[in-house]
Amino acid sequence: MLAVLQMELQRLPGFRDFYPEDRAWLNYIVECWRTTAANFGFAEYDGPTLESTDLYKKKSGDELKSQLFRFVDQGGRDICLRPEMTPTLARLVAARERDFKKPIKWFSISPFFRFEKPQKGRLREFYQINCDLIGDNSPAADAELISLAIHLLRGFGLTERDFSVRLSNRNLWSEFLKRHDVPLDRTAEFLGVIDKLGREEESRLAEKLAPLKLTLEQIRSFLATPTDQLPGFEELFREFRWRGIEDFCELDLTIVRGLDYYSGLVFELFDRGQENRAIGGGGRYDKLIEVISDGSVDLPAAGFAIGDVVLRNFLEELPHTRALTAERLAKRSLRGYIVIASETRRPEAIKLATRLREAGISVDFPLEAAKVAKQFQTAESLGAQYALVVGQEWPQIRLKNLRTRGESVVLDTELETNLKLEN
Repeated sequence: MLAVLQMELQRLPGFRDFYPEDRAWLNYIVECWRTTAANFGFAEYDGPTLESTDLYKKKSGDELKSQLFRFVDQGGRDICLRPEMTPTLARLVAARERDFKKPIKWFSISPFFRFEKPQKGRLREFYQINCDLIGDNSPAADAELISLAIHLLRGFGLTERDFSVRLSNRNLWSEFLKRHDVPLDRTAEFLGVIDKLGREEESRLAEKLAPLKLTLEQIRSFLATPTDQLPGFEELFREFRWRGIEDFCELDLTIVRGLDYYSGLVFELFDRGQENRAIGGGGRYDKLIEVISDGSVDLPAAGFAIGDVVLRNFLEELPHTRALTAERLAKRSLRGYIVIASETRRPEAIKLATRLREAGISVDFPLEAAKVAKQFQTAESLGAQYALVVGQEWPQIRLKNLRTRGESVVLDTELETNLKLEN
């Protein structure tokens, strides 16, 4: 019986429990993301958690299709938990594209689900910010998206010493295949090999290239092309210079992204300390809206996504961002804890708590009588910034900063002002 109970109490593999400290982390990440995206003029949207499986069959790639949490509902519909947002966004835009001025600049922050092997930085349930720019295929549009991606990480104290953006363009590989007489309908198969470079045994990669009549030596030769001889990046890097982000960006032709709908520029954000860890990525998907709408709407589009799991791991590993995060999380903790030093003043203490809460100041207090020392311990354990001691001296209140240990005496009527002004 005990073993059965223990099994029932275990969460499913790859899913998450959000204890208060974990939820505080997620809230911190989401708030930073939301603020930065809004600063770039992006509007927030969302879509349903469940979608028709057909939406992902159209053009998402075999790997993603194998990772769907898929089932048939009571109405006999073939549906799945959303594994990503881009097909949903394409569906939304295709349905009402005439209602929105171009370019459309939208972002969403939502949970997603993929049936893949849980590992560090990868879970079956994760939150992700998706940012997309639709209706503009200029280098300026690409640079704006990449700039936003960079600032979404800079907002956490990360710098060009911590991460980089690696850029490529699938069209360059399409030209490579043409020169080697490889049918374009085998592009996805070929790019799957490029995506595994450095992560799979060379003998296995050579086996995959053999049916295409290509060799690893040909691939290496193309990858060795000097960056100044690669066409199509000059205007983009000029835009980077104008935005002051060129130090973050570098060319890397091994970046191809794993989804079939990418059609041109692709990029990934990498941890410089762990070269193989991608923090996020995206690129152009200029034909996806046309595919989703069965040809009725044709708009160029580009976007990217960053997940919360790998980002939190990254921030916790770096000393300077770990310290900054701890400081910012502390500022989101309880502002004050009312220590009731005299039970005869409990009614005044409760009225004070109600008044402060209505003023937007987070406070708590003991629901039952307790020793003053124990109340101070509770205040410390809750991470309160201040102890507000209410006793026989009312309406005077002893205000104690639990971090600096400084104390002052203020009147009841002055408390809101003091708490809002104090750091």
